[in-house]
Amino acid sequence: MKSTELILKTAIRTIDIEQLTLLDLKKSISPHFIEGVESIFQSKGRLIITGIGKSALVGQKIVATLNSTGTAALFMHAADAIHGDLGMIQPEDMVLCISKSGNTPEVKVLIPFLKRLGNKVIGMVANKDSYLGLHCDYLFLTPIRQEADPNNLAPTASTTAQMALGDAIATSLLALRGFTPNDFAKYHPGGALGKQLYLEVGDVYLNNEKPAVGRDASLRKIIMEMTSKRLGATAVVDDQNQLLGIITDGDLRRMLENKKKVDTVTAKDIMTTSPKTVRPDTLAMKALQTMRTHSITQLVVVDGERYLGILHLHDLLREGLV
Repeated sequence: MKSTELILKTAIRTIDIEQLTLLDLKKSISPHFIEGVESIFQSKGRLIITGIGKSALVGQKIVATLNSTGTAALFMHAADAIHGDLGMIQPEDMVLCISKSGNTPEVKVLIPFLKRLGNKVIGMVANKDSYLGLHCDYLFLTPIRQEADPNNLAPTASTTAQMALGDAIATSLLALRGFTPNDFAKYHPGGALGKQLYLEVGDVYLNNEKPAVGRDASLRKIIMEMTSKRLGATAVVDDQNQLLGIITDGDLRRMLENKKKVDTVTAKDIMTTSPKTVRPDTLAMKALQTMRTHSITQLVVVDGERYLGILHLHDLLREGLV
């Protein structure tokens, strides 16, 4: 068999097996799962997630997902747990133990200690008749017909089921909490979604220069101000810094195309007297929507009629909003 054929056949077979595993997992959602998730939701402690090998790696991912969606979670490696790390578990914590077989030596040592401490144990396991399956308080079954690798050895379908069930736990808890996009932003302030929900114009425009000319400024003064401040525009203001209008590079081009004599042109002759403005407490994402709606690249930032500065499309681009 050619290498290309072998790759294609193996890849499709892997996906087919993992797809079948997820269908089996869907059928395995039982009252045990519902009761376990409700218990986590009602718990006043954290969810401690433990495992060994590839299950430990899955556990770390589940912890990250839970923490980012409002459920306090902590990872504890099963091998470390039986060599001193049990001290991190508090009386009100619940423990989710992830194991394909449910019969590893670490699990058999760990579970009795957890029982002795009085912590509720959730067993995420493929074999309900295993040590973990029989001794856990809540059974989260991840049935596996076979692994997806050709030798039926490498953790593939089993870890797919574990990951999917971890996501099911996290999203179920998210739904119970009524977790909103605003809540999500609190835990992801550096991400694009977080910025969409909290970043304001005032957080962005202050890094820019503040181009401004008077209404009687000459064309030379206008061009010098626009080029030196590098925002493609300048505000036109009065002596009290009240906004009168804006001149953009587009306004300059149109003026040069239409006027034969430019020696006597001043700012009041070419400015747009009703520019699009934005307050500093406006969400940056809303400002971006205004720019898109009107096909412009700048907004004048104002407080009432007082000129504060200019927000440029490039500012929003740097923040990852575009």
